[in-house]
Amino acid sequence: MTRTVCIVGAGAAGVGAAYALRDAEADVTVLEKSRGVCGRAATRRRSDCRYDHGANYLKDADEHTVELVESLGDDGLVAFDDPVWTFDADGTISESDRDPETKYTWEEGITQLAKRLLARTDATVHRETRVERIQRGSGREHVDEDANGDRWYLVDTDGESYGPFDALVLTPPAPQTAALLAETKWHSEHLPALREAVGTVRYRTIRSVMLHYPFEVDVPYYALVNTDKKHDIGWLSREECKRDHVPDGESLLVVQMAPQWSEEHYDEPLEETADVVAGKVADLMDDDRLAEFDWTDDQGWRYAQPNSGASEEILRRGEDDGLFFAGDWVAGEGRVHLALWNGVKVGKRISGSF
Repeated sequence: MTRTVCIVGAGAAGVGAAYALRDAEADVTVLEKSRGVCGRAATRRRSDCRYDHGANYLKDADEHTVELVESLGDDGLVAFDDPVWTFDADGTISESDRDPETKYTWEEGITQLAKRLLARTDATVHRETRVERIQRGSGREHVDEDANGDRWYLVDTDGESYGPFDALVLTPPAPQTAALLAETKWHSEHLPALREAVGTVRYRTIRSVMLHYPFEVDVPYYALVNTDKKHDIGWLSREECKRDHVPDGESLLVVQMAPQWSEEHYDEPLEETADVVAGKVADLMDDDRLAEFDWTDDQGWRYAQPNSGASEEILRRGEDDGLFFAGDWVAGEGRVHLALWNGVKVGKRISGSF
């Protein structure tokens, strides 16, 4: 018997769950609010450049991650081991004493992770579909009235209904998942505890600013990371270190500002913010040329990285009724591979429950 599964969100966790269900007797539907897939592991194109402006790469965290990445094919795969150095509140840069790790992306960008995984499934993906309400009920026509029943229904912001589903996986960042749970009609003793557990997860906000230069920056590192968390810049990386991301002789810096700075300047116009960020970059890298860029771009990530995770014991209380949760906030740390494998684990639990 074929069961139906709905996954809300096509980020790493949602895609991981869909991938884990690829051989199960399951009809999988993915509802994604954005035009693209892979969530905060995002890629853009501009002026012959491709740049990973959220999660910058997938790290070789463990053997399973490496095997999975390599199983997706080596065509277009970019593996590089340029080092990440550190800097402190004073902007003093230090060479890292850690062995360089292999980092993965693709010539087409890190979104290829989700695209290639989804291509190995039969999942139906609805993009630009923002879920507004959820109900565990007995009929699509009674989405607002009857929360008794044994299947899941969803309604998007355009009033379109989806369902019924035997299992539902929620993967958006915890604050967005909490908002969905607040609008969920489900007669369960577990719902209050789930709402509280998810609602307590807090996130760090990050504003990424991209700065392009018509010359190549000559430094011995791929990226810089602020280790004492006291600098306005949290992370700075060079997209030209990734094959086919930036034309020869050019540089494109991805500058992720620290959470406090990002919150304070989140809504400021880019034309103002970019000049300020470029000045900070020039000071940090001791290169006055970097204060003058030829184009810029930005992205605000209100829910960039979770400070901690929710109680997995509480989150699993809804699984007997087919409600599952996945994401970096379930794993407890904002890493692409952790979100991915958390989604895979959830998908396998769903498959095993059939």
